[in-house]
Amino acid sequence: MKNKMILAVVAISSAVAFASPGFAADEYNTSKGITAAGAPLGLHGVDPVTFVNLGNRTNGSAKFTAVHDGVAYYFATEEKMKKFQSAPASFLPQNGGFCTFGVSVGKKFDGDPKYADIRDGKLYVFLNEDIYREYQKDKKGTIAKADAMWKKIRSTAISDL
Repeated sequence: MKNKMILAVVAISSAVAFASPGFAADEYNTSKGITAAGAPLGLHGVDPVTFVNLGNRTNGSAKFTAVHDGVAYYFATEEKMKKFQSAPASFLPQNGGFCTFGVSVGKKFDGDPKYADIRDGKLYVFLNEDIYREYQKDKKGTIAKADAMWKKIRSTAISDL
């Protein structure tokens, strides 16, 4: 019994030690908990391929899950999942899936796909309707500020911002 307990502690410690850097540095906005794929869920379970290609917020299914950089994404179909796997950068939400407006001011707020914009083929998500309206006043400026700030805060823990 004691040996099993020691093995369990070693296994958990190893998993934490070798976990994806995204977990440790809050580089991705994910749901709490772990999916069946062993990774936290990104983009609130919305299919990123359908979203970017059609602008349609379609919920994905755990049946079609792809893990990229330690984050699980759900897809509506196997075809969409394979499309993502062939070119994930084309479909990932910008700024790790955090609110683009928040990132533009140096914060990592939840990015809710209910409030999103696709500009130049890139997906940007926002905290809520009020923040989304603020973004609409200066889309280009907000995105430029977020791009610059993301380089500075990407690997910074949320608690340190």
